[in-house]
Amino acid sequence: MSTQGWPIIASVGFQALDWVTLGAYFFILIVSGWYFSKKSKVTPEDYFLGGRKMPAWAVSISIVATSMSAASFIGVPEAGYTGNLTYLSTNIGMIIAACVVAFVFIPAFYRSNSGSIYELLGRRFGSQAEKAASASFLIGRIMASGARLYIGAIPASMVIFGTEHALEPQRLILAISVMATIGITYTLVGGITSVIWTDVLQYTILIGAAIGAIVVILSRIDIPLPQIIEELAKEQPDGTSKLTLIDTRPDPRLPFTLLTAIFGFTLLGIGSYGTDQDLAQRMLTCKNAKAGTRATIAGILLGIPSVMLFLAVGLLLWIFYQRPELFGEPARTTPNDSRQVFLDFILTQMPSGLTGLMMAGLFAAGLSSVNSAINAMSSAFVNDFYKSARPDRPPRHYVRVGRIGVIVCGVLLGAFACFCVFWQQRDGQFQTSSQLLNFALSVMTFAYAGLIAVFFAALFTSRGSAHSVILALITGFVINILLQPWVWGIDASALRAGLSHSSDLSAAGLWLFSVHFSWKLCIAVLLSFLVAAWPRGERCGS
Repeated sequence: MSTQGWPIIASVGFQALDWVTLGAYFFILIVSGWYFSKKSKVTPEDYFLGGRKMPAWAVSISIVATSMSAASFIGVPEAGYTGNLTYLSTNIGMIIAACVVAFVFIPAFYRSNSGSIYELLGRRFGSQAEKAASASFLIGRIMASGARLYIGAIPASMVIFGTEHALEPQRLILAISVMATIGITYTLVGGITSVIWTDVLQYTILIGAAIGAIVVILSRIDIPLPQIIEELAKEQPDGTSKLTLIDTRPDPRLPFTLLTAIFGFTLLGIGSYGTDQDLAQRMLTCKNAKAGTRATIAGILLGIPSVMLFLAVGLLLWIFYQRPELFGEPARTTPNDSRQVFLDFILTQMPSGLTGLMMAGLFAAGLSSVNSAINAMSSAFVNDFYKSARPDRPPRHYVRVGRIGVIVCGVLLGAFACFCVFWQQRDGQFQTSSQLLNFALSVMTFAYAGLIAVFFAALFTSRGSAHSVILALITGFVINILLQPWVWGIDASALRAGLSHSSDLSAAGLWLFSVHFSWKLCIAVLLSFLVAAWPRGERCGS
């Protein structure tokens, strides 16, 4: 595999203390997994919903930990390094989405006593609609979490095999296998309870790594904090500064503008927290709808300072690498690829012990996505497919099937992650961290478009049928696919460059392909909703 775009770091820099730190992290995972395996899981509600007894504060942390993946660990600092703080403004949409989910979706889920959120659609439109929505989630989750597993395997391969051979396909596949096996084993023994409590652990390590990185970078930048802020506030060539938080430009091709945050990321948040079993399952582990609502809102609010920490890492790295003259040091050798900046600092600049903590944080980000995804996928399969095919079986039977489902789903995630290895090799995808982050955010929208539309039809209208739901789910996938430049053989970078010099975008006939994925989501949701709500139906009594 060509390593073009992935410059080799001179030395991994892992010392004995780093291996001890990383080993301690995995030891804690093993011990906690053993502890949860001793707590008997006798019913599907215990295994998949924690007996609906999980504390709201732990659920809120789990929500944040699940939403932050290895792509966030690498991509968010890169967004701060190459850009500014506008990524943080997407939380405007997430807060709006949290209110919609908390006060509309979650009460409806609890009223219907759903084990899987798609059971609500089954009661509203029939079992065919439930199965179709669950299948849509399963396909989308395999794609999204599989891609995140691939992203997390890249630095894992660097640590395990060294940077010289880390990006060879066979090495990446081995790294993927290691991470997938750990995720499967941990989830297998403890169910959703172990997933939530390990997310609390993973989040603590993740945030500790970010704070540790900030402290170390500040110690290497020997100038007062006001001077750092003054430098970051200087105007850049595009008219913004490194501290720009709100981008009011109306260009829909820009990723993190105010309009994008209000419209596109509101829908993305509703999709993530209201129609995705992976995150919604956590809300259902609380004792009632009020506790689930509190957990949801708290989780999204907690995500704001969490993201800010990683953006701050990127801003400080920009000072460290791009402005060394400010603190009397010569120009530094900077990685050619901005993806590598944070990893380069971790592996070459961190003191012994902290390097291990940083990599433990990265593994924590990667594993939290795997753990939650395979449990949610298995839950959706058992509740939406298996129970109707094999009713009236004893509770232990469904738990056993659920554990088998965890293994199968973990293998499928690993398989798609391996596919991403060869996808990247063949097509050169994900050449920057922003593309990695963008891909991780956008890939689930293929499923979200139809799911958001059918839940809107179920909760806000009296229209729709099983057939219209199925057709709407297909419509969401198809519209998203048709709006991708690669489907038509169009090079995305060349498209953006060409349109930026075009005086008549509508005449170009290609403008729609260049808009940010969140606007494509808006288009797909609107068209899918029109399909879902076309026939008149009966409003759900739940």
